[in-house]
Amino acid sequence: MANTWWEIQISCESALEDSVSWRLEDFGCRGTASESKGDSCLVKGYLPIFQAQLLDLAALGLWLQQDALCIGLSSPTLTWQLIDEEDWASSWKQYWHPQEIGDRFLINPAWLPSPENSDRLVIRLDPGVAFGTGNHATTQLCLESLEMRLSEVPKSFISQGGNQEPVIIADIGCGSGILSIGAVLLGAQKVYAVDTDPLAVQSTFSNRALNEVNPERLVPAEGSVDILKKLIERPVDGIVCNILADVIIQLVPEISEISKPSTWAIFSGILVEQSTSVAEALEKHGWVVATMWKRKEWCCLNVRRT
Repeated sequence: MANTWWEIQISCESALEDSVSWRLEDFGCRGTASESKGDSCLVKGYLPIFQAQLLDLAALGLWLQQDALCIGLSSPTLTWQLIDEEDWASSWKQYWHPQEIGDRFLINPAWLPSPENSDRLVIRLDPGVAFGTGNHATTQLCLESLEMRLSEVPKSFISQGGNQEPVIIADIGCGSGILSIGAVLLGAQKVYAVDTDPLAVQSTFSNRALNEVNPERLVPAEGSVDILKKLIERPVDGIVCNILADVIIQLVPEISEISKPSTWAIFSGILVEQSTSVAEALEKHGWVVATMWKRKEWCCLNVRRT
């Protein structure tokens, strides 16, 4: 049964798609996929069988109903079934297509041919069971924020031995590795990518190879900030952290320990209503919120040290 998964299917109004996806991720789903048809949407989440019992799934249904009622929308319909891992690994891929993000990125599913004559930075991706396909608002906000932060890094300064100081980044909660790879493509010299989920770390290794990223420039590891402290040689220049707000708040003291006065950071995975709590935690530890970008009910905080 170790390779058996719950496939959770939720039919809802399109306006609930992001809320439902967040609820599934908070519930513990290792990946989600969605398909829109007019004003309705089908969202699927995948969870190892040992992580949830029938009572847990029933509770999820109640939470989804409450979420819908709070914003005046119809209650979603929740169904579930058990599937084998090999079925889950391919069942959602038919819904995922190449996607442009920001001004510079194109996320391309690994099983599709790469586009010809594209002037965008192409990230080939097979997320496996890890979170991070580029479809979610929080991932998009992080990639767009990285574009802004790294816009002054010349593409070729590393290979040509430019005079600009190299940029070292920590990716906390790396998921599929999409943000780490994006940072490398934008010119970061090195990214340390950590995640507490071993499947996510495995996915980051796989996607590093898919994108032919030099292993010395992208270093994945299982763990959190405690592992980063052992890996890095000096405080990092930038931090990207796309995880849940409650976890960000808990990690702020440790994150501050791996930063220096000039360090910048990008925090997402935050519902707009949670932004004040996250900002207060950051400010208590010497961070200043420079901008807050919103997309639907999600936001991304771009911060710097005081």
